[in-house]
Amino acid sequence: MMTQTLGKSLELFFIDGRPDGILTAEVFNWTGHVLMTPRTRIADALKRDEAAHTGVYLLLGERDGEPLAYVGESDNIRKRITQHDVQKDWWETAVLVTTSANNLNKAHVRYLEARLVAKAKEVGRVPLDNGTAPAAMGLTESARANMEAFLDYLWMVLPALRIDMFLQHAKPKGAASVAATVASGPVFELVNKKHGLHARASLIDGEFVVLEGSTARLTWASAAQNQHSYAHMRDDLEKAGILSPQGPVCVFTASYAFSSPSAAAAIVNGRPANGRIEWHVPGTQQTYHAWEAANLAAQVPSDEDFE
Repeated sequence: MMTQTLGKSLELFFIDGRPDGILTAEVFNWTGHVLMTPRTRIADALKRDEAAHTGVYLLLGERDGEPLAYVGESDNIRKRITQHDVQKDWWETAVLVTTSANNLNKAHVRYLEARLVAKAKEVGRVPLDNGTAPAAMGLTESARANMEAFLDYLWMVLPALRIDMFLQHAKPKGAASVAATVASGPVFELVNKKHGLHARASLIDGEFVVLEGSTARLTWASAAQNQHSYAHMRDDLEKAGILSPQGPVCVFTASYAFSSPSAAAAIVNGRPANGRIEWHVPGTQQTYHAWEAANLAAQVPSDEDFE
């Protein structure tokens, strides 16, 4: 019998009725509370009761056109941001993570801060303005388990708020789950004979994952398109070491999950691409688009089945 994955409900409350204003995020049966605010509304946000709670916070923005973030903790976030972090001139958004009952203590938030910093550095998507990596406070085994459970919810909530600096797209090298999925399929390939490229990919947990060892174009094809979002993504992957220049091509040093076949195809080809027709089932002319349509027809009941 297959185990059913239970969903979770995220409640967003737009305090001033605007999607770009102050908002709170909470999950049923989670003690955590997230307050997100643009810097232009920071004074109003810090007037709220939860801003004076013990917790961790993120400052998000840009410096010299590059994304930047800061992770901090305090037993009074309002006081901390007012006295210190308001002096930082680069951030545009603040995210305060507390609990509704204010039941986190100093050891808890120092542990959370250390884990957030470590995770951000591991993912490597956004550089940190933190001077040094804080050491995790010593917690009892049960307290550490509680904080890890707290973080499990936070890893879900933050991406839902479009904060993806902790979202790990690179899969561990030699990961058993990747090998098992590839063994059972489906697998797709993209071959570009002109540039000597051969990439393999698979659908893993709903993500389109280009597999370790695949090759991609050495540089983005057109200087005129260097501002394309995929061109920036390609540069970020090379900076993170996911793409490694080796001779005339780049090699994926780890399996990497993309949001779509087209995003994956663009990185492989070094230009915008329609991945739904450029990825094929190996040894056939069947495109990803054709495979998806056949798979959908086989698995989704037709209207006649409900009559």
